[in-house]
Amino acid sequence: MISAIGFLLSASAPVFSALPDPVRFTLSMELGDVSQAEAWLDEGLSPDFMGSRIGSGLMIGAWEGKTDLMRLFLARGADINQINANGETAIALAAWRGNLDMVKWLLDRGASINAPKRQWSALHYAVFAGHTEVADFLIAQGADINAQSTNGSSVLMMAVYEGHQPLARKLIELGAERTSKNDWGDGALDWAMRHDRLELARMVSNPEEFNIAVSQPKEKWGAPVRSMRSSKELEELLNMREKLVERGMSTDVIDKRIATERVRVVRAEMDRPSPARAATLEITASRKAPETQSATIIYDDKGKAVGYKVPPATYFGMPKMPVKGPLKKY
Repeated sequence: MISAIGFLLSASAPVFSALPDPVRFTLSMELGDVSQAEAWLDEGLSPDFMGSRIGSGLMIGAWEGKTDLMRLFLARGADINQINANGETAIALAAWRGNLDMVKWLLDRGASINAPKRQWSALHYAVFAGHTEVADFLIAQGADINAQSTNGSSVLMMAVYEGHQPLARKLIELGAERTSKNDWGDGALDWAMRHDRLELARMVSNPEEFNIAVSQPKEKWGAPVRSMRSSKELEELLNMREKLVERGMSTDVIDKRIATERVRVVRAEMDRPSPARAATLEITASRKAPETQSATIIYDDKGKAVGYKVPPATYFGMPKMPVKGPLKKY
């Protein structure tokens, strides 16, 4: 906390132009220090320089809602469609924060409304965060309502995951695919049932599918996973915020860092790799002709081994120990 306060105190000091490291760059840009950014760019800093959080100066401007910062970096040659380490663009970050003016500003200057295949799109983020106005605008401008994230999750699945029923209804009315599955084999219906959102489950299925789903034991759908997990850094930031509140100090800067870390935590959860799959081994044998037995791995049309998800354990009782004494012959 002392180092953070020290940085804030130094923010009013004269601008110095020594090129920054990623941490110093991010802290300065989050504060909207356009003069410092201009000095660094004059000294030769790349307009696409990536900070330690969020990304480039343009991305930080989109996230923070700082048009002057965005205008400076774009004028100096920044790539408006550059992606950060998480595969996010400036427009996706603006959509996540619900910054409609920033989304419009970026689109007017050539930002791509849709992400590359199987990347998080601006519409994914707007729907996931429940920013209806931003989502409506993106859809009206041609955003792909069936875009898939890095693990194959659809935009509709994002609405179901977070329980945004009006957004889910709108996507369905517009023709969004309701049966898409991600790499985990989960779809909108699975997530609706897992989180006990029966109205959403009804919306994303037909009557027959819904009746079958509600007749299944709850264990079939698995335990719901909160979209907001924690991390060591997030816990430290929250503790730091409490201390600032106790001392009557401003929490504006720390709140922005907390928001950024929460984005990282959510993405880590949503992008977790799919579970291991076991290849299908087909065994044939005959008692009458044991010499004809064979074992074959089944491959798909792309030459990859066909598999199935490793099922969870289904027995939770105490194992039965063998009976003591001599074994009986049968």
